[in-house]
Amino acid sequence: MSTLQLQSLTKSFGSVSVIKGVDLDVTHGQFVVFVGPSGCGKSTLLRMIAGLETASTGVIKIDDAVVNEVSAAQRGCAMVFQSYALYPHMSVYDNMAFGLENAGVAKEQVRKKVTAAAALLRLAELLDRKPTQLSGGQRQRVAIGRAIVRDPKLFLFDEPLSNLDAELRVSMRAELRDLHARLGSTMIYVTHDQVEAMTLADKIVVLRAGKIEQVGTPKELYERPVNTFVAGFIGSPRMNFISNGVGRIGIRPEHIRINAQGAAAGTEGRALTVQQFEYMGASSLLQGVLADGTKVEILLTQPLSVSRGDSVMLSWDAAHEHHFDKNEQRISN
Repeated sequence: MSTLQLQSLTKSFGSVSVIKGVDLDVTHGQFVVFVGPSGCGKSTLLRMIAGLETASTGVIKIDDAVVNEVSAAQRGCAMVFQSYALYPHMSVYDNMAFGLENAGVAKEQVRKKVTAAAALLRLAELLDRKPTQLSGGQRQRVAIGRAIVRDPKLFLFDEPLSNLDAELRVSMRAELRDLHARLGSTMIYVTHDQVEAMTLADKIVVLRAGKIEQVGTPKELYERPVNTFVAGFIGSPRMNFISNGVGRIGIRPEHIRINAQGAAAGTEGRALTVQQFEYMGASSLLQGVLADGTKVEILLTQPLSVSRGDSVMLSWDAAHEHHFDKNEQRISN
């Protein structure tokens, strides 16, 4: 079993409070993603789990054992960094074997572990190459392989795909999902990219200013965000927020319709002045502004011919509305 518990965890650097009382349970085999804007504390939280930062107060448990005073080397965690951190003068094999050899593992056992990890990650034909002879995706797989050979209790990923180009990031996301399915290991993954969070996670932890805003499955966070921060952060394009006098209505871009005849019965019609129209092939993104200055984005899957300055009428089904009060908290609906 590989479980993780964080209890009332805090971290301060001098007078600056970075983590402000985090409670979290991670069960065996879960793929958990920490997501939030820059500076929210997600990487600091990951480093505390790994033992690279000490907790100011609170408890960290791995497999029900308190590890606050346990060194990083003894916690059973393997961390994959954004920068790969490979030794440029070593071959792929030596990079993956280095940690085991330093720990005194027998050479034959090292060979078996490295060979098995290389086969799992499709690196078997690259074991003699140096990192400079590899693509970005191959280097990242080597870094993951170096973690796999240690048979860790927890895999910790700190924005591992952020240095890759867009196309490679998509393929690497698929590889990570496949790897998790095959290993069945517990994985904690940090990213600021909510698309990565939505596509990878069993459970998403949304952080803001050192606190957890919401924990749930991608579906739960998308369909029932607890406040406007989560609602606006999860989803791309982001949710629109429109004042209704007593609070806010949240409506996702894909749920808004363009209705040249005015609003349909049971929905609220608003006139929108078009500012931008982006054609993306299978869909289009229309950006505009309401009379009160509120900016609105609409994701369209049907052809539409509009130009900057045109006025269109918006409508939506009330069933797709999310209601928030003046304190930005969800009103049950």
